[in-house]
Amino acid sequence: MATSHVDPHQRSQDTRRRVLEMAVSLREDRTGGSVDHFLALLQDRLPLWLSILHDLSHRSGKGSVSDNLFPVALAGIDYYIDVQSAALPAFTSPNVTVRFRQAIRDTGLGPRTETAPLAAYLAAEQRLGRVRADADPEASARLLVAGCFHRAYIEMFVGADAGPTREASALEIVRELRLEPTTAQQPA
Repeated sequence: MATSHVDPHQRSQDTRRRVLEMAVSLREDRTGGSVDHFLALLQDRLPLWLSILHDLSHRSGKGSVSDNLFPVALAGIDYYIDVQSAALPAFTSPNVTVRFRQAIRDTGLGPRTETAPLAAYLAAEQRLGRVRADADPEASARLLVAGCFHRAYIEMFVGADAGPTREASALEIVRELRLEPTTAQQPA
């Protein structure tokens, strides 16, 4: 597997710079509004979240795939709880939403920013035979992120006690992806 040797600090700084570029195009006429709060939180949380995803590349072939993905799922739930709670009030205006979509395209911080490193990890594990051959790394990456987002959404709107704990949810998300091959039964 060809591993990216991008300095993690540089990647974090680059992410922060791109969020600031988004801020320019999303800036409301007044400062201190919900969009500013969302962007400040995104600038703080997104670099760490992406760093966790990129660090998976160093876990290929080590530990179990499920054990490697559990802290990622847990971090994803935490990330989405933090960021989405600030996003909801920021996007009440269709104008802000349209400008945000354009800013995402302009800065390259779209959904693939999250799923690409996760899919690359899963593809590397698949080449090592540690992820089922029939698993789709891209789809699996999207499903893991979606599971984290859904858990955060439920907690924000219904409450933390409305379902399993964050830890139990992270375990469920990873387990139900069913990525690891089952051991073939030996013929009798």
